[in-house]
Amino acid sequence: MNQEHEPEATRRDASDTESSRASRGWWDSNADEYQSEHGAFLGDDRFVWGPEGLDEAEAALLGPAAELKGRRVLEIGAGAAQCSRWLAAQGALPVALDLSHRQLQHALRIAGGVAEDATALVEADAGALPFRDGSFDLACSAYGALPFVADPVRVLREVRRVLRPGGRFVFSVSHPIRWAFPDEPGPEGLSVGASYFDRTPYVEQDEDGRAVYVEHHRTLGDRVRDVVAAGFRLEDLVEPEWPEWNTQEWGGWSPLRGHLIPGTAIFVCTAEAGGR
Repeated sequence: MNQEHEPEATRRDASDTESSRASRGWWDSNADEYQSEHGAFLGDDRFVWGPEGLDEAEAALLGPAAELKGRRVLEIGAGAAQCSRWLAAQGALPVALDLSHRQLQHALRIAGGVAEDATALVEADAGALPFRDGSFDLACSAYGALPFVADPVRVLREVRRVLRPGGRFVFSVSHPIRWAFPDEPGPEGLSVGASYFDRTPYVEQDEDGRAVYVEHHRTLGDRVRDVVAAGFRLEDLVEPEWPEWNTQEWGGWSPLRGHLIPGTAIFVCTAEAGGR
């Protein structure tokens, strides 16, 4: 009888192709568990930027909610399209894009089994967006795509391409400082265990050495340079503080760690005229 082997965790290089293949497989395989575990926190039509619980309704990083009406918005790494559903409720015209077919099936499940008129669902790779230049007024990504790609500038340039000049792109990722600490929610996650400057990807691989999960590390400076290289102007860098009301743990995120070190970095960017 075949026994299922637990993936081996390691640090090694992983190409863009290998990373993309691993991400699609991992999210298709784990979408059910992810939505079951985190769906209540994420809600069906709530826009949350990260485990801290910073809500777009309060943060207004894409702009005042009242000004979203009629705006064409691309959500990258949309999962079950919770953020896009909130945008649609504000009168925006969102497109929810994800690499994972299974995640988008959860978007249909939440919508009652049919695609909602106000939220288009698109299955595609963030590094090759199937849209014309200047198709969108705004773009957003809450922990979507960018942590999992080997070439983030390629994704950022694609986002810049499909945004109109002056359009805003806001994205959140794990705060880069977290890579220096063990991914543990308790006290063991408060001691530095690795070099912040080691950019070797984190890889989980099967017994044949094939990557089944890949996450890429960029320092804070790397992220800023990537944004600029792709033709954006960085307007703000938001590091949400852990609120008192949030008592839940989410992987390595927890109230204990959240009150001491940042867990999420949110980049607020504007598309420069002309692009790159």
